[in-house]
Amino acid sequence: MNAPASSTPLTSALVGLMKGVVYRDAEPTQWQSLIELQARVREYVAVLGLELILDEAEGYAYLRQQPVAEGEPELPRLIARRALGYQASLLLALLRKKLAEFDASGAESRLILGRDDIVELVRLFLPDTANEARLMDRIDTQINRIVEMGFLRRLRGQDDRFEVSRILKAFVDAQWLSEFDRRLADYRAHLSAGAMDGEREP
Repeated sequence: MNAPASSTPLTSALVGLMKGVVYRDAEPTQWQSLIELQARVREYVAVLGLELILDEAEGYAYLRQQPVAEGEPELPRLIARRALGYQASLLLALLRKKLAEFDASGAESRLILGRDDIVELVRLFLPDTANEARLMDRIDTQINRIVEMGFLRRLRGQDDRFEVSRILKAFVDAQWLSEFDRRLADYRAHLSAGAMDGEREP
């Protein structure tokens, strides 16, 4: 029986992408392999109906499903779509706006927010409630969900401090952000109506 082939830079790069987003700062070896082998990576993943999105300036790379041309059959999806509730969408929108303001200020390259900072961002757009503990639990639930999705990263050894991942810019683009005020008005109207009707976040 032949011995299993040793890991190669291409294998390492592909496995990293299949597992999720590859960040330059977090995985410098994988990142360098991606930069050097991106043509081969693109060719490989294209067979699976995927495409490589690599942003050297921001330092991240990920895979997404290739768009299907009109009239062509759609391949089975390897990259699952995520359905977001209003509160998760609201939090992503607010973080994206905060990131845009941070970039415009010319400050350091990493936007770090504490849990209390995030709570204050969201609180303005949620209906008033007498149950503060329940409100905090709901916000913490959404923060944890955004962490799982990779748009927030907990700082090592500091569970209540987060870095806003710059990949958020790829998912919430400039055109979407330009409609931010209207979207926030929609969120606020929806959430207020939900509170009046006794609606609960799923």
